[in-house]
Amino acid sequence: MNKFGHLEDVPKGPFRFIALDLETASRASGSVCQIGLCFVSDTGALQTFSVLVDPEVPFQPFNTELHGISAETVKGAGRFPEVYEDLFEILNSHNLVQHSSFDEKAIAAACARYDVPMIASHWTDSVKVARRAWPELRGAGGHGLANLKKHLGLQFHHHDAGEDARAAATVILKAEAALGAPLAHLRTQRQMAFDFDTPRGANP
Repeated sequence: MNKFGHLEDVPKGPFRFIALDLETASRASGSVCQIGLCFVSDTGALQTFSVLVDPEVPFQPFNTELHGISAETVKGAGRFPEVYEDLFEILNSHNLVQHSSFDEKAIAAACARYDVPMIASHWTDSVKVARRAWPELRGAGGHGLANLKKHLGLQFHHHDAGEDARAAATVILKAEAALGAPLAHLRTQRQMAFDFDTPRGANP
């Protein structure tokens, strides 16, 4: 069991959407060392999952100080290709939420690094949604998770991937309440499955 009590096995869907957050070992965006997911049901119920990843690169002190993950922490953890393959089907068949575009870029960088297919899901940036819901925060701390935590009274441990994924999911739900309507594109659906072993550029 991880220290925040997140699930260690992926729950069964389908879900309305999945919020995703990553932590990295260095400034290299493909140096993924933790993946956090928050699965959101049609009723608004949240289930949070997180998994450590061996980034196979040295940890930079700044990153470890930020998220508390080190080479010792990830000792025995799976490499990105193995961890990602286990998550690929559920990620590729759901709409995804990220807080800023960092997470999509990091996944893409890690996929390119290991020559594995990138998920083809639609991404929603919860920062942009928050800007619509709370325009008064522009110039008053902004719409980062740290400021939204204070403004919305969110309870989470910043810079843990699972916790930040849950925060991003909560931002979406609270923004929908503030805007008076759900985001129409975030709805439970089944996308076509994709063969993880299909070479990039080939038709699945």
